[in-house]
Amino acid sequence: MYQHPKDFLLDLYESCLNAIRGEKVVPAHLPEPPKGRTIVVGAGKAAAAMAQAVEAHYAGTIDNGLVVTRHGHGMPLKKIKLVEADHPVPGEAGKKAAEDILNLASRLKSNDLLLCLFSGGSSALLTLPAPGIELSDLQKVNEALLNERATIHEINCVRKHLSAISGGRLARAANGARVVSLIISDVPDDDLSVIASGPTVGDPTTFADALGVLERYNIFTPPSILVFLKEAREETVKPEDPIFKRVTNILIATPKMR
Repeated sequence: MYQHPKDFLLDLYESCLNAIRGEKVVPAHLPEPPKGRTIVVGAGKAAAAMAQAVEAHYAGTIDNGLVVTRHGHGMPLKKIKLVEADHPVPGEAGKKAAEDILNLASRLKSNDLLLCLFSGGSSALLTLPAPGIELSDLQKVNEALLNERATIHEINCVRKHLSAISGGRLARAANGARVVSLIISDVPDDDLSVIASGPTVGDPTTFADALGVLERYNIFTPPSILVFLKEAREETVKPEDPIFKRVTNILIATPKMR
């Protein structure tokens, strides 16, 4: 029996965390090693713990890797590089990490494996502005959406359309390599295209949708971002794109799982 409600809530909190720890949820979902190289990348508040589990249990050789997590959430890793970055408003460290992750993916070949690890916080931590967009402008829009209490679906719709890595673009960068993403959901309906802003998932939203979100909340939009969204030159990768035949996205922990 608990003497105080606070004790019960703290125990419940710890139980929830223990249920989704990387060591518990990652090993059973690790893919078979490829004929070629294995590159491990990831982002989120649980990214370091997930990477630790991969290092401990993956049957193949990890050839390279990089994960980015929130400041204070790092853990010792032996083979995978760890970067700590700002959250929930993206910063320079996250931008550089996202750029490095995209570069790692772009060097892959068809017989390689890109193993991705995503958890809550990935969208802000894995921020790489699209060409022509300044990080400072992206920060302003992101902060304004948070202040207006926009939904995660709305915020990530905008993020995906201002990004060089979200909305399926990481999967596209992998040059036809096999892509496996292990995902811990922090989204109420577990929409894969919304979790982490869907770096390896087809995106059904459009530039017009992103503009609609900004207009709905009457958010001041820096001119460069407004022009970029209106020009709509290069859409996010859509669900029907053939690249997703080589992509597997696995929900390894969700709010509904026990």
